Amino acid sequence: MSKEQTPHISVDPHDLHTVRDWVRFFVSEMRRGRVFFGHGSSNAFDEAIYLVQSALHLPIGDLTPFWGARVTTREKVQLANFITQRVDDRKPASYITGEAWLQGHSFKVDKRVIIPRSFIAELLADQLTPWVNAPEMPFDILDMCTGSACLAILAAYVFENAQVDAVDLSAEALKVARENIHLHHMDGRVKAIESDLFSNLNGKQYDFILTNPPYVNEASMKKLPPEYLHEPRMALAGGDSGMDLIQDILEQAPLHLKDGGFLVVELGNEKLHFEAAFPHLNPIWLETSAGDEQVFLLNKEDLV
Repeated sequence: MSKEQTPHISVDPHDLHTVRDWVRFFVSEMRRGRVFFGHGSSNAFDEAIYLVQSALHLPIGDLTPFWGARVTTREKVQLANFITQRVDDRKPASYITGEAWLQGHSFKVDKRVIIPRSFIAELLADQLTPWVNAPEMPFDILDMCTGSACLAILAAYVFENAQVDAVDLSAEALKVARENIHLHHMDGRVKAIESDLFSNLNGKQYDFILTNPPYVNEASMKKLPPEYLHEPRMALAGGDSGMDLIQDILEQAPLHLKDGGFLVVELGNEKLHFEAAFPHLNPIWLETSAGDEQVFLLNKEDLV
């Protein structure tokens, strides 16, 4: 392997022979580079395993059977490229591999969409219990600000008789969404729609609406780690307080909910801004692995 072929890394790739060597090196490099973990992994070891598996086209899962496997010269070039992008360019792992995993499902991602990491996915895995009593019903579901359509597709998996509309303002994001819909064989049940919030929905009403909208307040936007700067700004920025899109959604949602319907909103760490902006609302805060301050539910009658 010539130096011209090899991206800049801190050791000679010839010194790294096995899968174990490369995993250890990835961990060391990410710790040395002080990369930020916020796009699926929480630590250097888990992300190293994922990146090495992806670079070597190994199945995602237990890497133990491959620990001692020797890496070819061509594979070393790919591995060096991956770790250079992660540490030097601070690119999130999912943008390097072109995929993200959520609730055991793989989704195509690239710089046109935010990397899937919504806590609403956990609630969907439990079929939104106890808010949905009969998951077999033929629901109409809306995923607002769908991005890659991951939540829309997960909703279609867990509510097998539902029809799901996946809405986004970004035409580029919807290209990725449609690819994911096709990859998951959901073309007949999940529909991608370009719309500025509810404007192109022709007054359609839904049993429930899910949304993980842009909600990062402007002060926080200026402090984001470099990894987040690779994502579309319009998928993150929610205005001065983070509530711009959420306010519009809260105002318009009642017109698009059936009687007895409800709205589920994810707002990250913006609970204080939400309570300051909407002191008259009394949402139900839903428990996720991040606690009970990330996602809330409002019934239609509480919104009207």
